[in-house]
Amino acid sequence: MALPVRDQLRYWGIAAAVFLALLWLLGDVLLPFLAGGAIAYFLDPVADRLQRAGMSRPGAVTLIALGFALVVILLVLVVAPALARQAAALVEAMPRLLEQLHAFLLANFPALFEPESTLRQSLAGVGQTIRERGGELVNALLGSALGVVNAAVFLVVTPVVAVYLLLDWDRMIERVDALLPRDHAGVVRRLAGEVDAVLAGFVRGQISVCLILAAYYAVGLWIIGLDYGLAIGVTAGLVSFIPYVGAITGGVLSIGVALFQFWNEPIWIAAVVGLFVAGQAIEGNLLVPRLVGNSVGLHPVWLLLALSAFGTLFGFVGMLVAVPVAAALGVLSRFALRQYLDSRLYRGRLPPGAG
Repeated sequence: MALPVRDQLRYWGIAAAVFLALLWLLGDVLLPFLAGGAIAYFLDPVADRLQRAGMSRPGAVTLIALGFALVVILLVLVVAPALARQAAALVEAMPRLLEQLHAFLLANFPALFEPESTLRQSLAGVGQTIRERGGELVNALLGSALGVVNAAVFLVVTPVVAVYLLLDWDRMIERVDALLPRDHAGVVRRLAGEVDAVLAGFVRGQISVCLILAAYYAVGLWIIGLDYGLAIGVTAGLVSFIPYVGAITGGVLSIGVALFQFWNEPIWIAAVVGLFVAGQAIEGNLLVPRLVGNSVGLHPVWLLLALSAFGTLFGFVGMLVAVPVAAALGVLSRFALRQYLDSRLYRGRLPPGAG
């Protein structure tokens, strides 16, 4: 006989409270394990594909680990230093660019300005604020991500955890399945499958889209020769999980820099515009349909709310669990809505299928 609903809610509530308490108390310790779990989850389909191609699980994991290590080393040694330099240079140059924008507008649209106008003072104030606070913001973001644990421990423990979890992923799923309450195993499996579909369709797919777009914009702007192109391109790609925001952010920054850099060479300004127009076409017609598909995803507003709430409450580790928690809550909300629509509370005394 199944437990009453009240008892079930009590036990699931206790489990949720224990999860949040552990996240609150042990967030610093859990960070490399959660990061390793996220990497393992992301790479598990690759291992499964290699197994279907005839490789053993240890061989597949070894090949993935070597390839992943090669990519990380390449990024750390080649891309990260250049990206950091360009990001710092862009922050430092922003006041000068705003001053150039002010001069351009003043020369071409003098009616917009007066000697002591609010617009003029605002541009100067924004530039000064960026110069004074931009570096602090970058340092704070980096410090919040890497200051949670010792960087060396994080970089050593995370890949080790990822490799072990990737090796045992299928066995762990079987063990968890065996521990499900028998009366509700079918429902839990179905809900877990829906959560996995959301994460697989949105998170794996969207991360792939963001990385591809970051590489596309960065390389494209580098070929054009745009100043700070690497930093702008990577930023535009990484925030592309919010529809249009990545393209608008990168496009505005790139076109603004291109106007000053290539004012006498309009062909390169047109090339920057064309790069972002093509990027939007590639994202909407090729990348998103193939990598994200038609799966039920996470609404950007709901995702931002989850990231903000968990980041504020639990720090950087909270941001790691925000997306899966948001996916689970979304699936549970849809399940609760379906249950409500099938209940007597909603349908009243109508016979099934009526109304």
